[in-house]
Amino acid sequence: MAKKVNLDALIPREDFEVEDNHKNIGKNTSTLSITDLKEDAFFFSAIRKPDFQRETNEWDPDTICNLIESFLDGELIPALILWRSASSFTFVIDGSHRISALAAWINDDYGDGLISKQFYDGKIPDEQIEIAEKTRAMVKKKIGSFLDYQLAIKSPEKVDVKIAQRAKSLGALAIQLQWVEGDSSTAETSFFKINQHAAPIDPTEMRLLKSRKKPNGLVARAIIRSGKGHKYWSRFTENKQLEIQELAKEVHDILFTPHLKNPIKTLDLPIGGSIYASQTLPLVLDFVNIVNGVKPKIDEVTHDELQDDIDGNLTIKFLNNCRKVARRINSKHPGSLGLHPAVYLYSQTGRHKIASFYAITALILEFENSRNTKISYTEFTKVRETFEEIILENDYLIQQIVRRHRSALKAYTYIKDFYLNIILKLSGGKDKEKVIDEILQSKEFNYLTSISSSDPIVQGGKFSAKTKSAVFMKEALEKALKCKLCNGYIHANAITIDHIVRKQDGGQGTLENGQFSHPFCNTTMKN
Repeated sequence: MAKKVNLDALIPREDFEVEDNHKNIGKNTSTLSITDLKEDAFFFSAIRKPDFQRETNEWDPDTICNLIESFLDGELIPALILWRSASSFTFVIDGSHRISALAAWINDDYGDGLISKQFYDGKIPDEQIEIAEKTRAMVKKKIGSFLDYQLAIKSPEKVDVKIAQRAKSLGALAIQLQWVEGDSSTAETSFFKINQHAAPIDPTEMRLLKSRKKPNGLVARAIIRSGKGHKYWSRFTENKQLEIQELAKEVHDILFTPHLKNPIKTLDLPIGGSIYASQTLPLVLDFVNIVNGVKPKIDEVTHDELQDDIDGNLTIKFLNNCRKVARRINSKHPGSLGLHPAVYLYSQTGRHKIASFYAITALILEFENSRNTKISYTEFTKVRETFEEIILENDYLIQQIVRRHRSALKAYTYIKDFYLNIILKLSGGKDKEKVIDEILQSKEFNYLTSISSSDPIVQGGKFSAKTKSAVFMKEALEKALKCKLCNGYIHANAITIDHIVRKQDGGQGTLENGQFSHPFCNTTMKN
């Protein structure tokens, strides 16, 4: 699947209900010309997206190229639907990708240009830069840059013949505009009606759009962009804004560093999967909800039943809870279990397992509530080596649980219970061989079968990306580092150096007295 281009910075967001002293005067124009989309144009400076609009990152380089080419060739492009507020901002109700693609071409910004750099405070992810450069090269080759078309006006002999021909008619080309009449409530209703009808929005994403002023929506947006970009939390005090941004950056880094690349050639994997995956935004929102006990209605397009955050306190509370759980899963924090993503969160083919990510999040919450489950971090650590062997050998059972419940969000609590069953039985002294047999015979999991029903990963004579990942994962896990205290797999993001002979017992900081360990094992188990 082609990576998507992030054009989100080109059109800023604004609250529909923003007010200022200007009055809405004059007649709305019926067309949009190419010069209206230059960065310093009056129209472009006033155009906005609603603050609840999804990120403009759904198009790949081919789609962007095709749109620009269609415009240059005078082909029919659906009209943009706009609404002008009382403050004279022009909001895009429908067509943000179309207008952003053209603006990207005109301003040479495919997610890595001057507008984007200002939007993200100069900190643009490598993946975003990579796909932006690919898009620019594709546009240059198939269409030509906007600078080429400007050059063609005065010096047509210096550009390709087709560019020179197209440049002659560029000034006459325009996109049709339609306008929504009414107040901000009418505009918002129109936005959701149009967007839901034209391209149905995923229920989880719709919850996020409608939760834009609620703590879970604010936290999800902050984490996904590492506290950068549009500040949905700008109505809070400056100190709270800074705290939100710092917390969000830490959680983002724990979830998505390092960046995931396919096929997999390293076990240094991010616990949250790819930051550029289509499911990442819903994944982050669900993570926030699970951690903070928010229970949205899964089967309905509805917002979560939370109050708007008026002062930022709830948003900061939610972020602190997320940081606590993220640190526990895999970080260098002293309390981190350092759960290895390749063991817990990725399939043998290198696919990030969303349901397992949710389940591990829920498992951490169970450990935090150990009075209810009779399982503590310490008890888990004692059986961790065998537990990891079991879940690696029986990954296909997790797949069966997900298929049974038809979605990651519906299945994760059952996976968490499956894990707890294994841990409880191991803690009770059960042999590894008997644990799975007993669980398969239980009433809760008797639908599971010990016969793997996984799809074959080898197809044809060539190695697919999945097969390449599977070969690497198998070989690498056999040679992977393990904690010297619990013998569980140890990940690069959660390595600490432990004194074999403790400092309080006279141990020195020498090469011979050092060993790898998980942060939790180092700070808690040994002491």
